[in-house]
Amino acid sequence: MSPEEQRLHEVPVASEQVLKGTFLQVYSDQARLSNGLLVRREYIRHPGAVMVVPLLSRDRFIMERQYRYPLRQVLLEFPAGKRDMAEPTLHTGMRELLEETGYRAHEWAVAGRLHNAAAYSDEFIEVWFAQGLVPGPAKLDADELLDICEVGMQDLQNMAAQGALSDAKTQIGLLWLEHWAAGRWQPRWQSAQAWCAEWGLPQPDSTLLPTRLDL
Repeated sequence: MSPEEQRLHEVPVASEQVLKGTFLQVYSDQARLSNGLLVRREYIRHPGAVMVVPLLSRDRFIMERQYRYPLRQVLLEFPAGKRDMAEPTLHTGMRELLEETGYRAHEWAVAGRLHNAAAYSDEFIEVWFAQGLVPGPAKLDADELLDICEVGMQDLQNMAAQGALSDAKTQIGLLWLEHWAAGRWQPRWQSAQAWCAEWGLPQPDSTLLPTRLDL
């Protein structure tokens, strides 16, 4: 750790779990700053999530509208969902794409990770792009109500410019799309099987993969 990082580092002294939810865990910690001051840090532990940008073409995408209870409003978003315990993030993306939209993808490209609420949560969202989409029936849970739609690049950009695209992860997905369109980012496309072999991950369940008949 560099001297600059040591000056900013905070050392945990005590930790108390104040809420145990179905997947969110809330903690209240005491931490010591490098100057000796003791501070209180309240934060949420989260298993992480994956967002998928499903491409019908380079400028047309599969998106979804869903009601977000804390905001009491419907948001337009790219498909996303939380990671199951110890689940590889690529598997999460494949599972969420199938469950929420019914699509499977022949090729995948990883963009990166974002920390969407670093001041009070350890949640990360990993961003994957998917192309070579094969449609099928969605596998929504009984408590999931979604509308699936197709959205063009220009429409998405117009919404963002008008302040009508408030979902942070979807704004990040749009940013990656714009980098790609401008030639500032070149996605590295591979099959899910190839990614798993490269990264030493278990191969995904066959139900998440398109069949050869879909080629």
